[in-house]
Amino acid sequence: MSQKKPTAQTLQEAWLGDAVLALYARERILREDGALDGPKAERMTSNQFLTAFGEPSEVEASIGRVYQRDGLAEAFAFVEARFMPLFEKHEQRRAKNTPKRALKMFE
Repeated sequence: MSQKKPTAQTLQEAWLGDAVLALYARERILREDGALDGPKAERMTSNQFLTAFGEPSEVEASIGRVYQRDGLAEAFAFVEARFMPLFEKHEQRRAKNTPKRALKMFE
């Protein structure tokens, strides 16, 4: 099955959406965890995670469109409502399946 190639417009919106998502992830991690956590930010913004919601460029473009139309606060609210419930489930599952010794290495 052939996949449709994203348009130039979609790629531009995705480029902005990717930046908004990265900023959201870093701010959330600092606010909630009080520390830098690159691997967590990577999990939150990865194409592997975004695939749960559709084609990653399209998902990022949806964030970019909200940002362009409504601003950063609304884009952050969109990310929080749309993507974070599943991310939190993934993180809970990950913590349950990761031995405590391995988790201490990252503290």
